Amino acid sequence: MIGISGSDGDDLSLTPTTLKMAEEVGYYVAKKGAVLVSGGRGGVMEAAARGAKKAQGLTIGIMPGSAGEANSFIDIAIPTYMGYARNYLLVRSVDALIAIAGRWGTLNEISLALNIGKPTVIIRGSGGWVDILAEEGLL
Repeated sequence: MIGISGSDGDDLSLTPTTLKMAEEVGYYVAKKGAVLVSGGRGGVMEAAARGAKKAQGLTIGIMPGSAGEANSFIDIAIPTYMGYARNYLLVRSVDALIAIAGRWGTLNEISLALNIGKPTVIIRGSGGWVDILAEEGLL
């Protein structure tokens, strides 16, 4: 299982280019036979799930609240009612994490993944915390 971490749909800095990157990443994750796991909501998570579905992949959303919050490309929505605490569940559930753009939740997931030695990939040029960390030479 591969985790996708990134900006939600309410992030006004998300660009069509970033969303296209996320969709392509999701497509290739599924094309390689991996299950795509995300926070299940909009923005990067929705774009990646859309890409995975184009490759006939399975998508899981570990939701911060109810299953009803899931985007339409999520096959299995797991309600946690834990808010950001669900980030820990997501990171622990996957074999590797791919981060695209992102704000505080993405930064939290990146730091959790690195702290437990989870393989973590950032998509440079996607914006948000990913680019800040790359520019500072931290990842």
